[in-house]
Order: sequence, then C-alpha cells, then structure tokens
Amino acid sequence: MAGDTGTREMTVSEAGKKGGNRVKALYGAEFYSKIGRKGGSAVAARRGPEFYAAIGRKGGASLAASRGPVYYSAIGKKGGDAVRTKYGPGYYSAIGSKGASAKQQRR
Repeated sequence: MAGDTGTREMTVSEAGKKGGNRVKALYGAEFYSKIGRKGGSAVAARRGPEFYAAIGRKGGASLAASRGPVYYSAIGKKGGDAVRTKYGPGYYSAIGSKGASAKQQRR
C-alpha cells in the first residue's frame, strides 16, 4: 500500500492511558487524589449525601447478585484478620466492652 508506514491509529482506551501516564509523570500520583476529592466535594454539594447512599446501595446489590454470600464471608474474614494483625486479639474485647457499656447507658 502506498503511504502505509506500518503504524496504526490508537484506540480511545490507548490514548486515554497514554494521556493519564503523561499527567502522572508531570504532576505525580497525588494529583489524582486531589482532583478526585475536589470532584467528590462538588458532587456532594450539588446532589447531597443521599446520592452517595443510593449509588452505594446499587453497587452493593449488584455485587451481591454477581458474587453471592460466600464473597461477603470471605472479605469479612479477610478484614477481621487484618484488624487482628494490626491491633492484636484483645482489640475485639475492648471494643465489645465499649459497645456493651454504651448500650447500658442508653437504657
């Protein structure tokens, strides 16, 4: 073919990744956290906390439908193990005591 240099056009996904990597190289990874917080604050101001609650419920329902109860059991155990590793086995007793005393104070 005449004029064919052996290159092809980039897909939208490839172009986005290339641009994202360029921005990351220029401004650092912290930049994404900063603009994410800024965007989240703007959405919260415009739509309110109910919006986040609604999308959280939708995401949770979708995840429950696709993964099932075994998934929740597995991630709960993983989280509990991480807490035990970080704070030690006595942590659960301490927070249990706090919860029990708070419940008694409400009576």
